[in-house]
Amino acid sequence: MPEDQPPILLLIEDDPGHARLIEGNLLRAHLPYAITILHDGQAALDYLLPAREEKIGHPPPYLVLLDLNLPGCPGVKVLARLKREARTKHIPVIILTTTDDRYEIEECYALGCSAYITKPIAYDQFIEVIQKLGWWLTGIEVPKGSSSDMHKEP
Repeated sequence: MPEDQPPILLLIEDDPGHARLIEGNLLRAHLPYAITILHDGQAALDYLLPAREEKIGHPPPYLVLLDLNLPGCPGVKVLARLKREARTKHIPVIILTTTDDRYEIEECYALGCSAYITKPIAYDQFIEVIQKLGWWLTGIEVPKGSSSDMHKEP
């Protein structure tokens, strides 16, 4: 990725209201990311894993915020596919969803999510969680390439 382009934070969220709230509060945290929003699971897979013949017109995201309840392809399947593919398995995926079912939480961690955050129903609590997430994201470091790239000799 060129040095003058900020890294991409990919938000996959089907609820336009949630997407606006998340984006707005993350921008207030002054994150060093450009935020790209996709609204369904299949669009996310097409963006992250285009057919090999297609030229990718964008750099891979720095990290992914993924809702589970998505049209097109459920978030759990998106997560499973990303973690199965060599070209995307290194990308941290943070689940950000209203689902607090223990089975789904365990399944997401087993599939390789980096964190699981349940969105509160109450507006003020929702905003507080996103603000804390934004604060936390300002200080984390994540892998910059695929794991196979990281093990190559210089």
